[in-house]
This record gives sequence, C-alpha cells and structure tokens, in this order.
Amino acid sequence: MNARPAPPIPTLLPTLIPYESHRARRVAVFAPPWIAVPPPAYGGIEAVVALLCDELVARGHDVTLFAAPGSRSRAHVHCPLESSQPHTIGSALYESDHVASALDEIDRAARCGQPFDVIHDHSGFTALAMSARTGTPVVHTLHGPFTKQTASFYARHGHKAHLVAISRSQFKLAPRGVRPVAVVPNPLVVGDWPLRRDKQDYLLWMGRMDPVKGAHRAIAAARMCGRRLILAGPVQSGQQEYFARQVQPHIDGKQIVYVGEVGGQRREELFAGARGLLMPIRWPEPFGMVMVQALACGTPVIAFPEGAASEIVIDGENGFHVSDEPEMAAAAGRLQQIDPVRCRESVAERYDVSVVADGYEGVYERAIREATQQTVRIDRHRRLTSPRRGDTKRVITRPAALQAVER
Repeated sequence: MNARPAPPIPTLLPTLIPYESHRARRVAVFAPPWIAVPPPAYGGIEAVVALLCDELVARGHDVTLFAAPGSRSRAHVHCPLESSQPHTIGSALYESDHVASALDEIDRAARCGQPFDVIHDHSGFTALAMSARTGTPVVHTLHGPFTKQTASFYARHGHKAHLVAISRSQFKLAPRGVRPVAVVPNPLVVGDWPLRRDKQDYLLWMGRMDPVKGAHRAIAAARMCGRRLILAGPVQSGQQEYFARQVQPHIDGKQIVYVGEVGGQRREELFAGARGLLMPIRWPEPFGMVMVQALACGTPVIAFPEGAASEIVIDGENGFHVSDEPEMAAAAGRLQQIDPVRCRESVAERYDVSVVADGYEGVYERAIREATQQTVRIDRHRRLTSPRRGDTKRVITRPAALQAVER
C-alpha cells in the first residue's frame, strides 16, 4: 500500500495577514478548569494562556478569560466554577461544567448585543465537541499528543473548529482527515528570563515524574559522566510507583538531588545556572516548554530528537541531539562549545510571545472571515429558496450539506 503524501505544513500566519491589518477583536479564551492562570508552579497550558491573554490585551483586543478560580490576567477574568480542581485533571464533570457555563455567558453576551468575535479554546475536549452548537467561530489549540483515542475524537469533531498545531512534528502526526490550519508554537516572554553566561557545575532535568519524561534516563546519563544532576518537578497522581522504584533510590543529595516542584524565581535560577538541560524523552511530545525556558536563560539542551525536541533544539547551535544515555553523557562534556547568547536568540526568533500573538491574530482573522462568508452563503440561499408571498405551489429543496450547516 502506498503511503499517503504528507500535507504541506502551514507557516505562521502573520506572513499572510500583517499585524497592521488586524482589527481589535472581542476574544473569549477558555483555559482548563484545573489550575489557576498563571500557574503557581507546574502548569504548561496555564502559562501559555497567561502570556497570550496579556499580549492580546496589550495589542488592543477585548479579551475575556474563562479560567479556574484564583486566576489573574490583564484580560477580564470569569471563573465559572467555585474552586480549582488540580487533583482531578481530566474529569469530565468539571471540564463540561466549566465549558458549558462559559458558553452560556457567551450566548448571553450575544443576546445583549455584545457578541464575541472568536473563541480560543485551550480547555480540553468538551469545547471542541460542542463548538458547532455556538454561532461564534472556535479556534482550538492542540496541546496534547495524537493517541489512538484522541485521533478518533479529532476525526469526528476536528472539522467543527480551526485546529492549531503547536509544532511541525505534531502537525505531521495529525491523523487522516484532521487538518490543522496553522502551526503556532507555545510562547514565552524572552525578556522575563535571566540570561546567564557563567554556568554552575550541574545538569538539570525538569518535568513531571512520568516515565515518558525520562527522569531515570537523565539519572543514568549523569552517573555515566560523573556530573551532578538536579531533578525538579511534581509527583502527580499515578506517578508515585515510578518515582519510588526508578528515581528515589538514586537520590543521594549530592550527585543526584531532588528539589521537588519549583516555580517563580527559584525555577528561573535553576534554568539560568545549569550547565545544560537534559531532555531524554521517548515519545513524540508536541512541544516542550522546559526546553524553551532553559534556552531563554542561555542554557543549552541535550535531547533525544523525539517530537518537537527535534525542532526546538538545533543540533550543534543551541544544544545537541543524541540517541541514548551514553551519547547524552558524552555530549555533556561538549556543552562549553555552545554560546549562551545564541541559545537565547534561537528562542526569541521563534517563540517570543510577540511572534506567537502574530500567528494567532492571523488564525482569528481567518476563522472570523470564513464564518462571515458561511453566514452570507446561508442567508443568500435562504433568500433564493424561500417561497414568494402568495406562491403556494413552489417546492423548496435544500441541499443536504446546507441543511447540516443550518442545523
């Protein structure tokens, strides 16, 4: 069987729609209901949402953020639920309650003559599944990987919104029939991260204690090269056994140090001071914010080139691609070859929030334009097929596709 040809990967849309041509828009942003925006420590999607909302407001857009209680933003913040739910991530009860309540508010705004121009969904699956029920165009960011289960979901519901991939790797893995309209990466404000040229003598691994993140492989590489390794990140529900079996026995407080979950200034200091960040993942991770944050601090990354790591890390320029733990250990001895300033530049060029906001403004304009064109087509068809006054013999037959759109 011949493999289907890979579809071309769209570029960031600001190259198609310059920022100067954008109108100020009324944007509803859906964050997940689990963790406040910005997150107090761990929370990748929440950090992305926080930065994007603030940048959109700074550009003159009227932004309303629907997020977990305790959220703060330059946008108008609405918290549909009474409390955040950090220990029930993925619960259909809370996600559906959060999204349905937000959609109710959007409907009320439309009835009051203050409709939103576009909904930007980061909340999970419910909003996408229900997006055909709202008259407002929906942009849905693909924060998670395509698995067997999610591929089936997106095959059924992906056409209801404008899908945005966060890396070219993720775009390439989109299942048959699922077509993201753009690749727009996750952002950071490069200037908020401290650049440090003089590094301390330790390697860093940061992430949640999930086997796919590879803390045990980072430990193995560090022991091979005799370097000190600092591990940072939460042990979440379901990860206790892995941590107890494959990580905790190696923690000695000297060569292998575990500092738990970190945020704020402590997180920045760890990134900035590290000789290098280890990224020994063995799965096609759609992005990898820790790599971008480390690079912004001038810290090179040694990564297995899986998923977006193959794009974020430019081999020999801001870090190294390696195939296994022995190669990772060997690359740790070559980190002095990497220029910290170039590490930071490689991030500013591709992932600064200004670049990302440009991309999303282009996606919003496309979504709004297509929704407007669809409304015009429907109105025109209704006028052409509606019976003329007094004409009782005329038979009206609407195409099935149009009936589906109208429903």
